[in-house]
Amino acid sequence: MKPLMPKATAVWLIDKTSLSFEQIADFVGMHALEVQAIADGEVAQGIVGYDPVANGQLTRAEIERSERDPSARLRLQESTVALPKPKGKGARYIPVAKRNERPDAIAWLLRNFPQLSDPQVVKLLATTKETIQKVRDKTHPNTANIKPRDPVTLGLCTQGALNEAVAAANARTGATSTTPAMPADDAA
Repeated sequence: MKPLMPKATAVWLIDKTSLSFEQIADFVGMHALEVQAIADGEVAQGIVGYDPVANGQLTRAEIERSERDPSARLRLQESTVALPKPKGKGARYIPVAKRNERPDAIAWLLRNFPQLSDPQVVKLLATTKETIQKVRDKTHPNTANIKPRDPVTLGLCTQGALNEAVAAANARTGATSTTPAMPADDAA
């Protein structure tokens, strides 16, 4: 793990300590020549130093230990602050113009690949289980206008993603169907 703001930390360590360029470079995750260029004023001229001691990334004792022993390496102090958990990617964005085509794609998948589970269809088409159920039960508000169409040609998913989902469903259920080359409704 590297410190926050590595260049600014390197600037502070160069200005305020007698650590070697190699020690600073190792700590901040930079090359020793880059640290030397910072010390020479060739790089990071406008960067204000970031004090790693005041910000709880290093202790003064750790710096002094490393200053006495040129072969010693600085160790980042464990943070006592709980870091937030990284957020997931979130829902995939589907352009407004393509959202009306989702029920067509759902109907196509339900007809051609009944072995696909609802969560697989949800992931493939960025839809909801409720919408899938409405298309399946023919209670969708637009049921009269739904025409099963290939989601790949509609641009709602990739052929690779569809093939992976079908392969996973086939492995789970023991089915053997594959992606049809030319569905009957799209042949015209």
